[in-house]
Amino acid sequence: MQDDDFSLFKAELRGVKPIKHDRADTGKPKRDRARLATLRQAATVRTDTLKVDGLSDQFVIDVGAEDPLDWAGNGVQEGQMRKLKLGQIPFDGSLDLHGMTVEKARDTLWEFLAEASKLEVRCVRVTHGKAVRMDGRKPMIKSHVNTWLRQHPQVLGFTSCLARHGGTGAVYVMLRRTMLDGRDD
Repeated sequence: MQDDDFSLFKAELRGVKPIKHDRADTGKPKRDRARLATLRQAATVRTDTLKVDGLSDQFVIDVGAEDPLDWAGNGVQEGQMRKLKLGQIPFDGSLDLHGMTVEKARDTLWEFLAEASKLEVRCVRVTHGKAVRMDGRKPMIKSHVNTWLRQHPQVLGFTSCLARHGGTGAVYVMLRRTMLDGRDD
């Protein structure tokens, strides 16, 4: 049976000429090594001080581990901020950024706030922690969250939480609502 297979194979290959070289012509031009080196060098330079999401790390406001955070955007009523500070506006979502890198925390926070806004949530809690760093500098995630929330277009204001909700290691964040504008009490 093997002889039959071999003779059939030979019969099919009748008239086929063997290849004289083992390199295929891809038609691609030769690489410009100098240009490639320049492109590689340019790729190693960091240019991400401002991300497309609009949250900049260019000027981070350093805050201490126990420093309370408090900020209100233009036009936010004092009464609303007072209610937020007293925990009288219930939060409908919570995010914990503990243990994340700054980059991961930024992306996670942006996605969380986008989802909360899409669902027309009025208030959320963001736990940033208040870890004192080994090098003695201010808490990194807390400082960044303090800066990013001021830049986010959906954030009306934020304040440190009551002790039972995380104290100075978390913030209540009041969000802009689009479909329910005018219904905030």
